[in-house]
Amino acid sequence: MAVVNRPPVPSLEPGARASLRARLRSGPLGRAIGRADLRLYTAVRGAARPPATVYVGRFSALGEHAAVWLALGAAGALLDGGRRVRWRRGTITVAATYLLNTAIKGVVRRRRPALAHLPALVATPTALSFPSAHASSSFAAARAYGALVPAGPLYAIATAMALSRVYLGVHYPSDIAAGALLGTLLGSAAR
Repeated sequence: MAVVNRPPVPSLEPGARASLRARLRSGPLGRAIGRADLRLYTAVRGAARPPATVYVGRFSALGEHAAVWLALGAAGALLDGGRRVRWRRGTITVAATYLLNTAIKGVVRRRRPALAHLPALVATPTALSFPSAHASSSFAAARAYGALVPAGPLYAIATAMALSRVYLGVHYPSDIAAGALLGTLLGSAAR
């Protein structure tokens, strides 16, 4: 009998093991998504390099609690008097998206990625991961404010903001996909 050398299985923290077990129990589709999620997470997080990590971390910090998007909406409302009501509506939508996202996290309670060989590169305010608040607030802002200023740059920034969370090791790709979908849907209400 031939001995097959398999690569070592990465050591997972208890929360990550529980999250992975839950996805593996969720049927064939859940298992496929879980495996793809882990592969994509490992590839993106594994690409992180020290010089870039500093800048990505600073950029990502702008999205904490939707701060950069709320500031943009407030500035728009202050400076664009003719469309002040639309800017306010967009800003309220971004804030509401952030709050709804936080409530969903509390219900779902999915733990953040915890791979010993790929630790998170930034601290987070909570240990909860699904959906990504950075992604949901960023895509809500891109959708809502995209009716007031060119949408292309907003979506580029929203995408970079969402991807930064996987790069920094604090979200799975499915976290940011769900957040982007949530934000886009809610951002549409402000248009």
